[in-house]
Amino acid sequence: MLFGWHGAHALWMQLLKATLTAIVLFGPGAVFFIRAFKAARHRTADMNTLVAIGTGSAFFYSLYAVSTGSHDVYFDTAALVVALVLLGKWMEERAKNRTRDTIRGLLEQLPKQATRREADGSLTTIDLKAVRIGDMLMVRAFDPVPVDGVVLEGDPTIDASMMTGESRPVQAHPGDRVIGGTRNGSVAFAMRAERVGADTALAGIIAAVKHAQGSQAPIQRLVDRVAAVFVPVVLGIAAVTFTAHLLSSGLETALVNTVAVLIIACPCALGLATPTAIMVGSGRAGQQGILIKDAVTLEQARHIRTVLLDKTGTLTTGRMRVTAFRNLSAFDDTDLWSRIRSVEQQSAHPIAQSLAEAAIEAGGRLIPTLQVETRAGIGVSGLVGRTTVDIGSPSILAEGHALHEWISKRHAVGDTAVVVWIDREPAAAVALGSEIRDDAASSIAALMADGIQVVMLTGDAEAPARAVAAKLGIVEVEFGVSPTGKAELVARYQQNGQQVAMVGDGINDAVALTRADLGIAMAGGSDLAVSSADITIAGGRLDRIREALRISRKTYAIVKQNLFWAFVYNVIGIPLAALGYLNPMVAGAAMALSSVSVVTNALRIR
Repeated sequence: MLFGWHGAHALWMQLLKATLTAIVLFGPGAVFFIRAFKAARHRTADMNTLVAIGTGSAFFYSLYAVSTGSHDVYFDTAALVVALVLLGKWMEERAKNRTRDTIRGLLEQLPKQATRREADGSLTTIDLKAVRIGDMLMVRAFDPVPVDGVVLEGDPTIDASMMTGESRPVQAHPGDRVIGGTRNGSVAFAMRAERVGADTALAGIIAAVKHAQGSQAPIQRLVDRVAAVFVPVVLGIAAVTFTAHLLSSGLETALVNTVAVLIIACPCALGLATPTAIMVGSGRAGQQGILIKDAVTLEQARHIRTVLLDKTGTLTTGRMRVTAFRNLSAFDDTDLWSRIRSVEQQSAHPIAQSLAEAAIEAGGRLIPTLQVETRAGIGVSGLVGRTTVDIGSPSILAEGHALHEWISKRHAVGDTAVVVWIDREPAAAVALGSEIRDDAASSIAALMADGIQVVMLTGDAEAPARAVAAKLGIVEVEFGVSPTGKAELVARYQQNGQQVAMVGDGINDAVALTRADLGIAMAGGSDLAVSSADITIAGGRLDRIREALRISRKTYAIVKQNLFWAFVYNVIGIPLAALGYLNPMVAGAAMALSSVSVVTNALRIR
């Protein structure tokens, strides 16, 4: 009885299918026809052209079939193709959103308001957007840090895991930098706002991830050129298929096989193969505090086989402590430290800052100082009171001087030594020990395990340089290298046919970072905004160097896999459809599933 009812009402069933298909095709699927029309106006064809022609042909052919009394219709095929293509688009958008989950999490860490301490000591609650550089802010226990700044009062414990991936909270003291979006521990503290709004480290991360996701890798430009040729070729094959089957089998067969060719040839998977992998890869890097400048960098980082690591500020924390002091001058120790402090406080070099801090601890006072001059790779000088004070490398100390033996002993244990001249006469020497980063040795071992050649660069003399390298397990050391000489060293390794990455602090190593095939800046907090490197690593985590290279290799491997299967699918599918072995419904399912598989494969990078 049911079959009889169906037969009697077959026409109405077909018309119902046509109506439902039209709703799908010209409702959610209208975007494909609109874009295809715009492309045609510019005398071009793209993926939307194939979708529009394929589904439109299936729909209008089915209307023709109904009008002639045929039951061989493909309304469901047209609707299914549109639904599956839109499913692929949805999965692509979902991939984008998943790569931004951590960024959203960071944004949610920021408070809506901040507490400002006024000049009279009173506290005022203000909107976060109202915070200005120089404002004194109070951060309560367990509250997020509102903006980038410097601790003024208190010794808070900061959880920076959302920014740097570092699981252990970091103890901060007055003078230390804190990053907006990190979370305070149980101790309230006062801070001075130094970077607000778009200049904060968090804003830098968001901007870097968005730029990387929006840029094109070189391989994608190749794919675009291939696609520009692919669509006209497919239309030509469809025309040949229609003509051949029309002459041999009739109009109905010709239309069915032509629609199958147009549908299966839709290059959705080809179009998704590269950008989806790039988006997921850059998002994954952003989660790890690795800021990749653009898609070109993400693709090219996979070639790196040699990594040059600057010692100070990269392998070491940048902080140094005085381990020994030798005074040969007529000044007492306190007076000499006062002169050292007066000159070094005007330099931003890590050694200068360490000497200034040691001078304060030794009771050194500030003396009016003029004509302070910094000479790259040599040192700093100035007129302190009535005396000229020069502080710099022992390499310019005259041979045979009494300080030479003392300096050699300090070098032998890995210390860095500087000499103090008073009125051009050697007066003292100071030895400083570098504070090696906790993760330096393990990170270097991991790079070497991946087959990466690791070289340490330093301006130190040979003995202290090799002593530090030995602690880190580094065999190759370039010592006595000036800031300008680092770029020349990069060029020398490149001349040997090696793809070189230079890792530095992003400021003093700017020339070398630019000269290298890949410049990696180890940044802390607010440094992110000024770094010009290809890759910036937040928080100074050395293990992220290896992670950045691995993400690049993994992303490119996924891109190649996606392109391989996208091309294989078309190479196999189009001839089968043209010869009549695939009907439009099967072709549509295969085409859409190939797009879904590409997106799913890209998500493996996470």
